[in-house]
Amino acid sequence: MKESLHYLLMSNHLLFQKALLAETKDTGLTSGQPKVLDYLRDHDGTVQKEIALACHIEPASLTSVLAGMEGKGLITRKPLNGNRRSLFVFLTDAGKELSTWVDTEFQKIEKKALAGFTLKEEEQLNALLSKIMKNMNAKGGK
Repeated sequence: MKESLHYLLMSNHLLFQKALLAETKDTGLTSGQPKVLDYLRDHDGTVQKEIALACHIEPASLTSVLAGMEGKGLITRKPLNGNRRSLFVFLTDAGKELSTWVDTEFQKIEKKALAGFTLKEEEQLNALLSKIMKNMNAKGGK
């Protein structure tokens, strides 16, 4: 079988997910929660819509993910500045601690994935993957 771009991207994504799920199995996190924790680590106090866009999660699915996280005491949702239409999502102390742990696990997985790469190769890979993402996000293209 020819290893096409879509096959390689899909396979690598699934291998990353499998490695992460193996590390998080004892934490009670579901598959969508680590990336939300990771995002909130750097964007604490953000609205759900922004989290959904950044994490590539449908808003309805994100509502369920956040409800689970709230039930585990990892996040709180509250309005800010009297704005009742938008709920802002904040990490609790437990959520901050777990998000730091998740970040460490992401770094371990990336280190394994990039074993044998030079710094220049890592930079090239990131640049190429960023270019693919930009192309795929472009409006009006084929």
